[in-house]
Amino acid sequence: MHHANHFYGHAHIMSRYVGLAEPPRIWGYLQHGWNMHDGFAVNTVFAARYPKFVYSDGCARRGWAAGLRDYVVIGAPWNYLLELEKQADWEAEGHTREGTIVYPFHGWEGQQVAGDHEAYIAEIRETEGDVPITMCLYINEYEQPRIRRLYEDAGFRVITHGRRGYLWRGTDTEFLYKQLAEVRRHRRVVSNRMTSALLHGSLAGAEVGVYGDPMQLDNDHAVLGGAQRPQEIFPEFHQPAVPADVAREIAVAELGADQLLPPEEIVDLFGWADEFDVEERVAQAPDDSISFERVLRRFSPSPEFPSARTGSA
Repeated sequence: MHHANHFYGHAHIMSRYVGLAEPPRIWGYLQHGWNMHDGFAVNTVFAARYPKFVYSDGCARRGWAAGLRDYVVIGAPWNYLLELEKQADWEAEGHTREGTIVYPFHGWEGQQVAGDHEAYIAEIRETEGDVPITMCLYINEYEQPRIRRLYEDAGFRVITHGRRGYLWRGTDTEFLYKQLAEVRRHRRVVSNRMTSALLHGSLAGAEVGVYGDPMQLDNDHAVLGGAQRPQEIFPEFHQPAVPADVAREIAVAELGADQLLPPEEIVDLFGWADEFDVEERVAQAPDDSISFERVLRRFSPSPEFPSARTGSA
């Protein structure tokens, strides 16, 4: 199982979706974040003939254009989390949301981000006005006291969702649960670049916006397009307040929110069938004799997958 399959707790969300308490080995590669390439980190080494599970048709097309194959579109794990947490029902209940949560473009353990945080703070205050502001830093920036203090001194509530993990260690499996809780709390979700967090926010019913210094990533890969390519392809997404219908249409397409697969298909694609008693789901060998029990079984409903959790946070 490739270690990136665990990033942000994705494998755990997918295992919960099919009714498993812990994720077995995924026989393939699971996209772990939105980007303008094929969904995977540049220079990822793929084993031949193993499937690459991606968010959208766009990722698959760009991968094919780069000469790669074996892409399977399943949509983002975020979509499955929203299904598990009954997001549609939650929104229908009319909960009050207030303030803005900011997800600044971030680096990771191998690449740092450089930019003008003080100018970004001033622009956030000017744009958002006198509302509660939550600054959600990735762990890289959160653990730098100087950066964290800048936002705290500006009166922002400063949080982090934890670590995405690396080489199967340090993964906060509740990372996206924390993000969903915060997005539900806030009316707006903004960033200085088009990011996964904004797409997540739109699908969770928040208003989204993009503005401010996009900041620069050390040794960024040209194939990812930097801050410029998303601006060129999605100019309508790059404004302080993106119209809700526009944001949702883009988020649905980019995260494959219309590609949600049933648990049985995920089990089959990920190679997880051995984790279940699947005797009744497997085609029987040809048999000339008539078994009324087998005939009746064909017309009986399939057993439901057990729930991995008794309730939702």
